[in-house]
Amino acid sequence: MKKFAVVGNPIAHSLSPFIHEGFREQIQGEYYYDKILAPLDQFEATIQSFFAQGGCGLNVTLPFKEEAYRLCEHLTMGAKTAKAVNTLAMKEGKLWGHNSDGIGLVRDLTVNLGLMILSARILVLGAGGAVRGILGPLTVMAPKQIVICNRSFDKAEQLVKEFQVTEGIFQAAPVAELENLGEFDLIIHATSAELSGGELSLPASLVGSQTACYDLFYNQQETAFVSWARRSGAKAAEDGLGMLIEQAAESASFWHDCDISAKAVIDTANNERELFFASK
Repeated sequence: MKKFAVVGNPIAHSLSPFIHEGFREQIQGEYYYDKILAPLDQFEATIQSFFAQGGCGLNVTLPFKEEAYRLCEHLTMGAKTAKAVNTLAMKEGKLWGHNSDGIGLVRDLTVNLGLMILSARILVLGAGGAVRGILGPLTVMAPKQIVICNRSFDKAEQLVKEFQVTEGIFQAAPVAELENLGEFDLIIHATSAELSGGELSLPASLVGSQTACYDLFYNQQETAFVSWARRSGAKAAEDGLGMLIEQAAESASFWHDCDISAKAVIDTANNERELFFASK
């Protein structure tokens, strides 16, 4: 039986085993998917042990995505662009790294939510590792502009320098300038404010009648950003649960060399959210 798992620290909260169980009917052969808690200073030893015991693939979550990137012998283009890995596979004795986060986001935005990225004006709040993972796939969809706003303006500027493949698409903006930026077609929240219990202080002037808002984070209850977006009059406000499921489907496709649809699992998450979160 093929063995797969998600590795992180902490890991008890992970929904990944339940999500991957939902793909079972689309995959040939038997497999098992588990959670692995890796000590903060023993990530490399943990994954080496997993693959030495016949493991086939790993999902990597916080705080190990950058370390996973450094350990890989081969990287997909998505992983190279993100400089982070959330999917590991042992192929012909070589450790391969992939990043499915940005692909998962774009699929959720365009396929599941029906949003248009082409020629869109996009605001990204945050400049951490999660943002690095989504900028490449977003750029491929040819938006008109991507503005990156972060409390540490230097980090936003650094990302702009790295990803500025087309003159004028990327712009860094300090938090103090948010109220002067006007309305956006899409606002993506990727700051750690909510995770750390911080306050979300955003001007409603960012939101117009056609603005869609998307929170990379998710919870059983509505996130603070989604609540703000709805109060501000956004036409759509969603959290990142769909992205989580879509990136898992992309990981499974990478491991099993077949196309995996996330639709059935997303339908379950949307229709039975309380039960879905209880599965962990």
